[in-house]
Amino acid sequence: MASSRSSAADPLADAVARALVAHLTGPGRVAVALSGGRDSVALLAAAAALPLARVHEPIAIHVHHGLSAHADAWQTGCATLCAELDVSLVTRRVSVDRSDPEGIEAAARRARYTALADAAVEAGASVVLLAHHQDDQAETLLLQLARGAGPHGLAGMPASRVDASGLHWVRPLLGLPRSAIDAWLREHRLPFIDDDSNGERRHRRNALRLSVVPAFARIFPGYPGTLARAADHQAEAARLIDDLAAQDLAPLIAGDGLGVAGLARLPAHRARNVLRHFLRGQGLRPPSTARLAAMLGQLAQVRADAHTEFVHEGVRFGVFRGRMLAHRAPPAAFAQPWNGEPSLAFRHGRLAFVPSVGEGIAAEALAPRRVVVRSRVGGERLALDPARPRRALKSWLHEAGLPPWERAALPLVFCDGTLAAVPGLGVDVDFRASPGKAGYRLDWQPSR
Repeated sequence: MASSRSSAADPLADAVARALVAHLTGPGRVAVALSGGRDSVALLAAAAALPLARVHEPIAIHVHHGLSAHADAWQTGCATLCAELDVSLVTRRVSVDRSDPEGIEAAARRARYTALADAAVEAGASVVLLAHHQDDQAETLLLQLARGAGPHGLAGMPASRVDASGLHWVRPLLGLPRSAIDAWLREHRLPFIDDDSNGERRHRRNALRLSVVPAFARIFPGYPGTLARAADHQAEAARLIDDLAAQDLAPLIAGDGLGVAGLARLPAHRARNVLRHFLRGQGLRPPSTARLAAMLGQLAQVRADAHTEFVHEGVRFGVFRGRMLAHRAPPAAFAQPWNGEPSLAFRHGRLAFVPSVGEGIAAEALAPRRVVVRSRVGGERLALDPARPRRALKSWLHEAGLPPWERAALPLVFCDGTLAAVPGLGVDVDFRASPGKAGYRLDWQPSR
């Protein structure tokens, strides 16, 4: 078991202590991602020995990928270590898509982080500690450089980040080389697992570590510290780039969309920067250089009254009335009868019939008729003004400024085959509830 000697003489324990002081600002447990390998074993042992961590009830989370014949043995090893350290262990089994187009490593990484986040939140953790170190950071920079990445990619892994749920992901060992961790493990005589796949050169990181890094370290003795420092410089450059993008983006934001005309007026390099920043804000990875140029070229040719669409990372973006907006794919044709239920659920949202008085669809108009809620098929007409004849629904929706993809998703209420109401648009004059009479107000809640 790890020694509890003063962290002043222990750089690893000191690094973990500093991270915990910085990020444990309130209640919540400390979770440690535990693979059973040398780095995560050292991290867990160091954290478990710190009084501050003990106050926050440390927990280890092991993700069982099922990719190795030794996976069950690794899980057993983690359980034995946690018992020795008196730390609770949670194991999550995941299924990894071996046919993922980005490769099995990327698929495993996504599955792992999803499982870690779910387990940490379920355990009441506010901080998750990850065991990446300085050598990992240097390798990440080299890999990103080989992919032609920009400053955000070359910044490598952040020392900490907070996700959308408020969970803190922290890498306390990012400033320490692998050699320091190996020395710490030898001193404390802690057992760990050697993953046999680490010797397989078919994985790019392994090939880099086995073939390139030794030669690089011989030529440049400052490795990995110099490359980790370069990643820090790139991280700062990325923050400056983001600051500029935020300034350029602010006047272009129109509601929840991006003003296309203003984007076209920016110099090309700043327009690229803004579009990358906008997409990143949607939770998407920035596109390749060629794809980004194609997007900007397409946006530059959009007419004021045109409807343009493109897809990035599986998310649809449409341009309508000069704004670029993210949206769902239009749903397939749908139809459901209504028999007085409080609401109807569809794959793309829920339509509630809220009892009202003097507004909405007249209850007496619905009672004797067959009511069906369905999608548009074209040719529907509606009278919203008693002084004017019925008009094509298409004209009403265009006047209302509703984007085409939202028009296709609207649930239309028909009574005996006649269009009676459109949520958010209005009720036909022949079906409106009179003052003092019972009715139903339509409340349409599209899914996110």
